[in-house]
Amino acid sequence: MTAKPAAAAARATVYGYPRQGPNRELKKAIEGYWKGRVDAAALRETAAELRRGTWQQLAEAGVHDVPTGDFSYYDHVLDTSVMVGAVPGRHRAAVDADALDGYFAMARGTQDVAPLEMTKWFDTNYHYLVPELGPDTVFTADSAKQVAECAEALALGHTPRPVLVGPVTYLLLAKPAPGVAADFEPLTLLDRLLPVYAEVLADLRAAGAAWVQLDEPALVQDRTPAELNAAARAYRALGGLADRPQLLVASYFGRLGEALTVLAKAPVDGLALDFTESGAGNLDDLAAAGGLPGKRLVAGVVNGRNIWINDYEKSLATLGTLLGLADRVDVSASCSLLHVPLDADAERDIDPQIARWLAFARQKTEEIVVLARGLTGGTDTIAAELAANRADLASRAGAALTRDPAVRARTAAVTDADGRRSQPYTERSAAQRAHLGLPLLPTTTIGSFPQTTELRTARADLRAGRIDEAGYEERIKDEIREVLSFQEKAGLDVLVHGEPERNDMVQYFAEQLTGYLATQHGWVQSYGTRYVRPPVLAGDISRPEPMTVRWTTYAQSLTARPVKGMLTGPVTMLAWSFVRDDQPLGDTARQVALALRDEVNDLEASGTSVIQVDEPALRETLPLRAAEHAAYLEWATESFRLATGGVRPDTQIHTHMCYAEFGDIVQAIDDLDADVISLEAARSHMQVARELAAHGYPREAGPGVYDIHSPRIPSTEEAAALLRKGLEAIPASRLWVNPDCGLKTRGWPETRASLENLVAAARAIRAELPTEAA
Repeated sequence: MTAKPAAAAARATVYGYPRQGPNRELKKAIEGYWKGRVDAAALRETAAELRRGTWQQLAEAGVHDVPTGDFSYYDHVLDTSVMVGAVPGRHRAAVDADALDGYFAMARGTQDVAPLEMTKWFDTNYHYLVPELGPDTVFTADSAKQVAECAEALALGHTPRPVLVGPVTYLLLAKPAPGVAADFEPLTLLDRLLPVYAEVLADLRAAGAAWVQLDEPALVQDRTPAELNAAARAYRALGGLADRPQLLVASYFGRLGEALTVLAKAPVDGLALDFTESGAGNLDDLAAAGGLPGKRLVAGVVNGRNIWINDYEKSLATLGTLLGLADRVDVSASCSLLHVPLDADAERDIDPQIARWLAFARQKTEEIVVLARGLTGGTDTIAAELAANRADLASRAGAALTRDPAVRARTAAVTDADGRRSQPYTERSAAQRAHLGLPLLPTTTIGSFPQTTELRTARADLRAGRIDEAGYEERIKDEIREVLSFQEKAGLDVLVHGEPERNDMVQYFAEQLTGYLATQHGWVQSYGTRYVRPPVLAGDISRPEPMTVRWTTYAQSLTARPVKGMLTGPVTMLAWSFVRDDQPLGDTARQVALALRDEVNDLEASGTSVIQVDEPALRETLPLRAAEHAAYLEWATESFRLATGGVRPDTQIHTHMCYAEFGDIVQAIDDLDADVISLEAARSHMQVARELAAHGYPREAGPGVYDIHSPRIPSTEEAAALLRKGLEAIPASRLWVNPDCGLKTRGWPETRASLENLVAAARAIRAELPTEAA
């Protein structure tokens, strides 16, 4: 049957787009600027070229209004802090002296000044810089970036739609500034912030913007009546301005719930809603609210966070239902395409049949345009596209890759006993202390050491055939020997082999497991200039052979001190991959957990006494609505225990997490039943240590004392001060000393100095402890 044409021609648009460029040109330019090889003018020209290329590509694809202002040198929330004048006092001099250098100082810190705290953007692997606010914060408008990019797009003949982080989300993401009472609520600053947004909106209207997009993803989370009232007040005020563009309020990552009614009633001109992550939720709620009469609806029916092709027939059915619920319906992705790679056509090494199942940002844009055309003209106008889409979906559903009977039988046979250690923690800890013989406040690192140019060159040489496998392995052995030698000289207690053979903590394992596909160019921004290539989890998972045993065993042969085996946990293997969407996540997690269980058991059998299974994504993957937390945490913690539950009592299991709001998952951390957990704590001033103590966490913990996402070298005194804060919450008998995270992004000079200071701090604090503690 032919779909009924839309009353008005549906337009295609996107909320935002990847920033890096086809060959990560932005990363290279920024890092060149930091190293003094690229000047500010050249950096700005590279950025302008990338913006021009993005807008031209979108326009040629058929996108009507292009997003502007979503481009960023580091982070769009940090850009918002600059836009509203919320520059921390410690960074003000740097910003006044040079706006660009001051901007990067806020993001990365300097040797003398700490950066802003960094944490995850909702339930994604993107990191944002947390605004620091207090009762004395004075907001001032600085619309220069937004106005300039809007003007750029207009001058090139495009229709710009500037994108701003909305005022409510901005305040809900903020934290009290250092020295401000912990119970200060940044949302109390809303009335002070709204006039600044009004000024920015007026400047954008004067610059020629017909529409401005205000992103309010925080409203898809559970919100109190007071927070919902604040949202209503904010959009009554902004919508009631006489001098403003038309306002499109965008939400994504889930169901708006009660906030949908609030925004539907507000005097704004349109809403953008997610119709993928929310299931039928937003559709049902929109119908129950009476729709959006007289307003524009931008329907996010193409998944902006995963890489599988869209189901056109399903999306058209949703769009057809929406036609009667708004004055006009336009088509978009569910969120910014920042969270997916740029172009699937660049992947030459993936089987062509499988490649047809994939849609990166460029392909998603094409899907949006096809759907808008079909919504406007009826299905007959896209008959060829619909037929090809049906064939590609059927090809994936019937592929042998997706189902392995042996894996499914093993997963079905899992029992509760498989996910439990043979002894409780109190008995295990005594056995581990006797076996390992570690000092009080044992020192260690998180796993990776600097990935040097020489290491990257060795991998490139191997791929290009300039060296053979034997030559490559000799280079890896040399690096492991150097890393082990340094750690012993520095005085670290539990060592690591440094992971020189690994490209990425997820990709390395994915390349050795069945069911995964690797990309060559599928880069996605994690934070700043840090990009990752998430593998594609396409089918059932198993481990054909050991993945880490050889190199861990080799490292252990070089030292009498314990060397940690290093693995990535099942939740993180899912969260930092593009995961299959054709079965429940819990089922996939159990498959990964069983593959890791085999590796854990083989490591133990080879003589490894300390095994770290990292789960930095445990909090990140927590659903945004509290009602969904319990079901997620049940399978998430179960999968970790399934991976680690088969070892002896005297084998010490570690885990690691970083850059998240840990207070939300302290019970889940407890439920993992790991013997030791290391966590990010330096930027958040040991907040997690206090949260663990408040919960009564009974196991050992290492809240980090070295912020590895900054080039700063912490002094011995600084690390010792953080340790003292940690000891206020965690007794010395259970406190470890370590960095926040792995060291692969750092250089060797700063790594050496920082770790030497970390060990010196641990020794100094040991000397301060009473005799009975030692």
